[in-house]
Amino acid sequence: MLTHLATALGVLGLLTVVPGPDMAVVTRRALAAGRGDALRTVGGIATGLLVRGALTVAGLAAVLAASPAAYLAVKLLGAGYLLFLGAQALWQHRRSATAAATDAPDVTGSPWRTGLVSNVLNPKIAVFYTGLLPTLAPPHLPTAWAMTLLVLLHAVLTLAWLGSYVCLLSKAGPVLHKPRVRRALGRTTGVVLIGFGLVVATASG
Repeated sequence: MLTHLATALGVLGLLTVVPGPDMAVVTRRALAAGRGDALRTVGGIATGLLVRGALTVAGLAAVLAASPAAYLAVKLLGAGYLLFLGAQALWQHRRSATAAATDAPDVTGSPWRTGLVSNVLNPKIAVFYTGLLPTLAPPHLPTAWAMTLLVLLHAVLTLAWLGSYVCLLSKAGPVLHKPRVRRALGRTTGVVLIGFGLVVATASG
């Protein structure tokens, strides 16, 4: 069992640290509103993982993964949301180019909700939880308990990794608060979010 758990932790850890939409959303929030907002966004992302995990344990994620129409609907919703966040970031940083050097672009909406929605509307999480997570489950535990354990581990790893990333960004505050650097990073984040949105929209099931 310990061997299975170690393997699962390794796979989950690798998948957690690979840059993706979650990191881009957190970066945008950290640049625009600071560490507190970014950490609340991380909390929303972790909550999204728990929601996805609950659906998986209940068997609903398997239905989503097996239904082309349902998968397409969620995929397009997720892609649209990422495109919206990216376009919003580009517009805000474009507008901030004429603002005073100490001004930061405003962000709207709850950071926790932003993290939750961006994660829940990522169909790849449902497919990952349905297709890969069961293969990592320790065989000596009941399936539901094993899946629940892995989802909790994934949420904890995500909190630790993205929380540490936010703290690193806050340490670089003096550099990131320079208007030119902030605008460049904000525009880059917007482009990355749009890129992820296009990847999600065009990816095959």
